[in-house]
Amino acid sequence: MREFPGCGNIVTFAQFAFIALEGFIFETNFGRKKPAIPMSNYVIMVTMFFTVSVINNYALNFNIAMPLHMIFRSGSLIANMILGIIILKKRYSMSKYLSVAMVSLGIFICTIMSAKQVNVGTKGSDDQGVYAFLHWLIGIAMLTFALLMSARMGIFQETLYKQYGKHSKEALFYNHCLPLPGFLLLSSDIYNHCVLFSQSTPVEVPVIGQAVPVLWLYLLLNVITQYVCIRGVFILTTECASLTVTLVVTLRKFISLIISILFFKNPFTAWHWVGTGVVFLGTLIYTEVWTSICTALRGSEKLKKKKT
Repeated sequence: MREFPGCGNIVTFAQFAFIALEGFIFETNFGRKKPAIPMSNYVIMVTMFFTVSVINNYALNFNIAMPLHMIFRSGSLIANMILGIIILKKRYSMSKYLSVAMVSLGIFICTIMSAKQVNVGTKGSDDQGVYAFLHWLIGIAMLTFALLMSARMGIFQETLYKQYGKHSKEALFYNHCLPLPGFLLLSSDIYNHCVLFSQSTPVEVPVIGQAVPVLWLYLLLNVITQYVCIRGVFILTTECASLTVTLVVTLRKFISLIISILFFKNPFTAWHWVGTGVVFLGTLIYTEVWTSICTALRGSEKLKKKKT
């Protein structure tokens, strides 16, 4: 993304193609195994999944910094709760509502601080500054839409697994195979970035002893790590409620955020740290982690007393 900020489409396509190929060989046995979940449900799920993936990557073209991108997507916890209340008619305790308010506040702080950086960082006339800010607002709108769509997809997956059983590998395959024709709409952009990737600085790969353009190497590593990540997430969706899955993914994003700031030296003010801390604290309150730790400690103390 640092070399070519608009390379989101080729990255998404490579991830989808690799995971679809692996699933076609090992999950469907070259197309001979029939799906356990009706294809019509997969079409709905795939439409949402493809839309979320493309919009999240495309938003980076609109002056959205990577740390803000990560923080904003951490708001999926709130989106999941809101849609859970509306669609599944769920009700939550006051601590849950408090945590949602804290996560919302943290994201709001980080978003406002990033907006100021867009204004300050824009050189030139006032018109250019206004254009850059409006460009950034479009990116924020895209992230908001993708956030709500992702939460809706999580609830849809939860209801499907309750109805048809746990089929994480099958869902992983169809979620990545069915959207592949949609990339034809992005083919020119993908081709242009293939050319740009091939023109990047070559580096020698020790194992094969041959020089490879560095961005193709980065893409390969990205695809492999994405496969490990997404497979874990899909297994988690079959074992846990969508809210728990959202929480785990949110915490993973928090770790990614810290690495992004430290390794890539991304601009991060004291207010960004405050916002991030509030998001993280709100997430911990939501999971009632302190209550769980206290309960576990009390349980261990009771066991010790019984033994004595």
